[in-house]
Amino acid sequence: MNTQPSSFAPAFAEPFTMAQVDAYDWSSLAGELDGFGCAILPKLLAPEECDAISRLYPEERHFRSHIIMARHGFGRGEYRYFNYPLPGLLGGLRTALYPHLADIANRWNERMGVEERYPDEHAAFLKRCHEAGQRRPTPLLLQYVPGDFNCLHQDLYGELAFPIQVAILLSEPGRDFTGGEFVLTEQRPRMQSRVDVVPLRQGDAVAFAVHNRPVRGTKGSYRVNLRHGVSRVRSGMRHTVGIIFHDAR
Repeated sequence: MNTQPSSFAPAFAEPFTMAQVDAYDWSSLAGELDGFGCAILPKLLAPEECDAISRLYPEERHFRSHIIMARHGFGRGEYRYFNYPLPGLLGGLRTALYPHLADIANRWNERMGVEERYPDEHAAFLKRCHEAGQRRPTPLLLQYVPGDFNCLHQDLYGELAFPIQVAILLSEPGRDFTGGEFVLTEQRPRMQSRVDVVPLRQGDAVAFAVHNRPVRGTKGSYRVNLRHGVSRVRSGMRHTVGIIFHDAR
C-alpha cells in the first residue's frame, strides 16, 4: 500500500496536523463521546482547506469509485471513495486522529466485553485490515444538492471495523446550503430511539460511534446501537469528507 501524500498539498502539512489535533481537550471530547456517542472538534480545518478538498470532487484521478445513492437505496446524493495515496491533508488527519480515538475505542470494548483491542498507531491497525483482506481505502467525499439526503446507516466494510469515525463539514451552512443537518440516532433496549441533530459550521468535525457504544446501567455497561445520516438539503450544495479508519474488502 502506498500511503505517501499525493501532489495535492494545501498549506497544512502532516506535522502541523498532528499538533492541531493534539491541542484539543481530548478528556472533554472523550466525555462527550462516552455520554452522547458524538463530539464536535470545532474548526479542525480552515475555510481554504475545506474549499481545496471540495474542489477535488470532479477530479476522478483522486478516487477509486463513484456511488450514486439512489441506485442502492442509500438516499439521494452521491459520493466518491478516495484512492491510495490519500491527499496529504486527509492522510495526515487520519494518522493524527486515530491514536486519540483508539484510546476511547479500547475503553469502550473493555466495557462491552469485546476482546478486540486497537494498536496505538494507525499504520499498525491498517496492517491488520490488509492481512484480513481489507485493502481498499475508505475516506470519502460526499456531495449533496437540493432534495438530497442520506438514510440512517452504519459504515461497516468487513470483519475489522474501527468503532469511531469522523465527518468534516466542508461547506458553510446558510451560505453554501440550507438544511442538510448531520443526524445521529441511538437505540437503547426497550426504549424509543434518541435523535441528536449535530450543529456544525464549515471546518467543524464530528467524531461519532459507527455501530455500538457502551452505556452504564444499574447492572454494569450494556451496548446501544447507533446510526447516522443527513437530513434533506433544501438549497445550495453541501460537501462533507468522511474519515473512516478501517479499510474495506
